Amino acid sequence: MSIQIHHITKKYDQQLALNDVTLGIENGIVGLLGPNGAGKSTLMKIITCFIPPTSGTVSVNGFDVMEKPMEVKKIVGYLPEHNPLYLDMYVREYLQFVAGVHHLTGKTAKNRIETMIEETGLGIEAHKKIGALSKGFRQRVGLAQAMMHDPKVLILDEPTSGLDPNQLIEIRNLIRDLGKEKTVLLSTHIMQEVEAICSRAIIINKGVVVADDKIDNLKQISAHANVIIVEFENEVTRERLQQIPLVKNIQRVKDNHWILEPQNEVDIRANLMRWSVDNGYIIKSLQQEDISIEEAFQKLTKN
Repeated sequence: MSIQIHHITKKYDQQLALNDVTLGIENGIVGLLGPNGAGKSTLMKIITCFIPPTSGTVSVNGFDVMEKPMEVKKIVGYLPEHNPLYLDMYVREYLQFVAGVHHLTGKTAKNRIETMIEETGLGIEAHKKIGALSKGFRQRVGLAQAMMHDPKVLILDEPTSGLDPNQLIEIRNLIRDLGKEKTVLLSTHIMQEVEAICSRAIIINKGVVVADDKIDNLKQISAHANVIIVEFENEVTRERLQQIPLVKNIQRVKDNHWILEPQNEVDIRANLMRWSVDNGYIIKSLQQEDISIEEAFQKLTKN
């Protein structure tokens, strides 16, 4: 695994920001979710050697963040939540400076700068000062600096903040491509973004990991994951539907289109099929309600 986190705890005076967090993160794109103050940024800062943990250990590709921070920084690219940029520098000038920080020189530096400008869509703004750019283009500059040294691991804290819909799609596609070869850990409050590009999500609440699973599995956590939406070909009444075993609530959508909520969140599809055959009703369509990651997030982080 690229990132190993063992029993990390972080305290700020008396405030407990992280409480005994243990995780393993491999190649691919992993979403880090949680409400404000959950500990997401603190965890990212520890992984990137910006702050030390109170206790516990973190290693990146085998390098301990406390014992070998310089080795970790060589293989990690980091875009902080509050993107720190030199606003008086021109875009290309700033990227040349970043290349120098990573000891890239000559033709290697030039080629890498041009690649980053192209991949992040900065070409039309590369001649401007950073201070003259929109927030969305400043985010692109931040992404370019994070990727300048072609790191094996990318830590992105709110990477699409401030982007317009077109820019959002472009940056998502870029992150998706990066995830094919690198380990990408990204923090976001945009749930659709997690569903769009992440294969796995880690949800933190009050410094504790409350969920860590594939996106499809997390979507099934919602309290209404087994609600049935059914449409019949022939007329059916509420009174007849109440005869289906283990049905708790019935709601008519329109005509012969109904929503059935089961008792105790059990799966009632088999009961429904048997009942329809026994009573001569023909089912035109049948599906479980499509559950969003937002519902899972709300349930897991609810006080």
